[in-house]
Amino acid sequence: KQWYQRRVAITAGGLRNFVAQEKLDGALVAVVCNLKPANMRGIKSQGMLLCASDKDHTTVEVLTIAEGSKPGERITSDLFTQAPDTQLNPKKKIFEKVQSDLTTNDSLEVTYKGELLRTSAGPILAPSLVKAAIR
Repeated sequence: KQWYQRRVAITAGGLRNFVAQEKLDGALVAVVCNLKPANMRGIKSQGMLLCASDKDHTTVEVLTIAEGSKPGERITSDLFTQAPDTQLNPKKKIFEKVQSDLTTNDSLEVTYKGELLRTSAGPILAPSLVKAAIR
């Protein structure tokens, strides 16, 4: 449990202006954790917390994970048929290509190319942003 809390704290450093720390404390969140570690403001970031964002990036919301999901559980979609890479090659810009097709639908569900993203307990949701980009 401590490992996940630490990872989120390090990952979420760039959200200070958008999300209160209290909203993250103890929350289950969606994290991309196979990115190459990068130094950000003197701290090694080992992942990226996924959030919904409006077009002008003035509203940012932490995604809601279905109750009953387990920390570290893989988020899946019918389009994800292979095991994920242990670490994405940053030169190939794989995540950037995937990210362009991540959005929310009219029901606030997070989708990839129109297919629902979910854990074993249910869908990943944005609190209020419809047709939002996932970053």
